[in-house]
Amino acid sequence: MRFRAASDRAMLVYLGEEIGLPTHERVLKLLRLLQKEPPAWLRNLQPAYTSLMVTFDACRVDHAQVEATLREFEARAATTHTPKQRTVEIPVCYGGEFGPDLEDVAQAHGLKPAEVIQLHASRTYHAYFLGFAPGFAYLGELPEEIATPRLESPRKKVPAGSVGIAGRQTAVYPFATPGGWRLIGRTPLPVFRSDREPMELASVGDQVRFRPVSREEFRELESR
Repeated sequence: MRFRAASDRAMLVYLGEEIGLPTHERVLKLLRLLQKEPPAWLRNLQPAYTSLMVTFDACRVDHAQVEATLREFEARAATTHTPKQRTVEIPVCYGGEFGPDLEDVAQAHGLKPAEVIQLHASRTYHAYFLGFAPGFAYLGELPEEIATPRLESPRKKVPAGSVGIAGRQTAVYPFATPGGWRLIGRTPLPVFRSDREPMELASVGDQVRFRPVSREEFRELESR
């Protein structure tokens, strides 16, 4: 467990060095306990792969006091059980206009597009954290066989619902935004809705499965 002051009112807590489920489980346990029993000075929590950003009221506590409290919470969190994980299924139509980079990804790895689809949909992914845009969940880990770097030049506009890959991560764009991930498909489901609870399709700690669908099923789901 390491601490680093991120600003005059923020502390970064590192709970491991390697990206993976054991470390992220520690992040989740501390996150859930702080959400359940928030100290009076707590203002915001932002989990990541191996760390938790804690924003606090600098008029009430300093970094040393925050660190001492977080050490107590982490010791307690270590003995707790994480809540049952939710599994989210996301239908995806791969390739064509929905996945303009599918052919390039397949060619880069000496695979057929159908093999890339099969590999991408074969795994249950873990939602490590949300960032970049509301509802944008960083999912890991992508099969090594199709791990592909980001585009050299990001697109100016990526359609909402686009499923992208970057390195060993995959994600779904919740809105039409610029983006540099390689696009292999698209989902018709709304990824973020302010009138829904939770607002995001996949939350931190959720398990995510991708289900290949035809263009016809995509349009049917889109019209609902």
